[in-house]
Amino acid sequence: MLLRKFILCTIVSALVWLPVWAQENAPANSPGAKHDLRDGTHDFDFDFGTWKTHSSRLLHPLTGSTTWAEMDGITVVKKVWDGRANLAEFKADGPAGPIELLSLRYYNPTARQWSLAFATPNAGKLSVPCIGEFRNGRGDFYDQEEFNGKQILVRFSIWKITEDTAQSEQAFSADGGRTWEVNWVNKYTRKNDQTEIDWTDQNTSQPSPGAHDFDFNLGTWHTHIRRNPDPFANNTTSIELNGTVTVRKVWGGRAQLEEIEADGPKRHWEALTLFLYNPSSHQWSQTFINSRLGVITSAMTGALKDGNVELLQQDTFNDRSILVRATWSDIAPNSHSYTESFSDDGGKSWKTSFIAHLTRLKE
Repeated sequence: MLLRKFILCTIVSALVWLPVWAQENAPANSPGAKHDLRDGTHDFDFDFGTWKTHSSRLLHPLTGSTTWAEMDGITVVKKVWDGRANLAEFKADGPAGPIELLSLRYYNPTARQWSLAFATPNAGKLSVPCIGEFRNGRGDFYDQEEFNGKQILVRFSIWKITEDTAQSEQAFSADGGRTWEVNWVNKYTRKNDQTEIDWTDQNTSQPSPGAHDFDFNLGTWHTHIRRNPDPFANNTTSIELNGTVTVRKVWGGRAQLEEIEADGPKRHWEALTLFLYNPSSHQWSQTFINSRLGVITSAMTGALKDGNVELLQQDTFNDRSILVRATWSDIAPNSHSYTESFSDDGGKSWKTSFIAHLTRLKE
């Protein structure tokens, strides 16, 4: 139920999701662990369900404008990872026109903070996440972003929380946090009928090219995973895991949320992948979150190519700049393979770092 529209143009810079595997082997009591902070794992439990939402939006923030737009809509918030993450979908309309948003929220158990990342249907990527926590019944989350060519601070707050009502607001600061201008206020009232949002796009009679590239991915799958912790090293022993992958539609199919759960020789592992479609570029982005670390990776982007889906990104591994390629291949109704590879020579050669074979489970 956390809603933003104005700034969705940059992506957090972080490690690619496979190097995150190496970090997750670090001991929980490593330096910097915040054991003295309260456990906020279930701070968003109040939010699960369906909410009638009234929003007031300042149309031209940081310009001196006092013109506000009112709109009414529905917010649906669904639990992920037993409450350690959740996904909020919002749709509303008013005199200024319709708005659709989603917010992926996930908990960092080491920092004991929540990250709130947002997306609009036309962006095709998640925004820079606001990061913060709840204190005394109020949640405040902050980030720095570019707005109208300038770097500003963004604050997203949630308070006035009861069993059936809540309120949130977004505010901008152009002076380093000395003053804040509120530009979006959301008031929520719980709906007991658990209404689902109708995501039908009334303005589009034909699907955009590439919009269904990942339809094969929907459903529940058994996965066998083999990963190489360092594909550039010689004689590295691979690690094997077995588990389940569950993929469901978001935004009526214009996005997908993938939940991964697997067991290996060392520990149980969980992760999320959010797939978002960009109707302008006709490409998909893949953003990964590791449950133990609660951190988000930079997004891979790409599309269907020669019967396979291929996504690429530039990232770092062992402090070296590399290319990362993700490929879905051997796509059939009840099976497919996922391979992730690294290149340190500009794509001339590739080293396999991760491969998963997936078989559909019967409903």
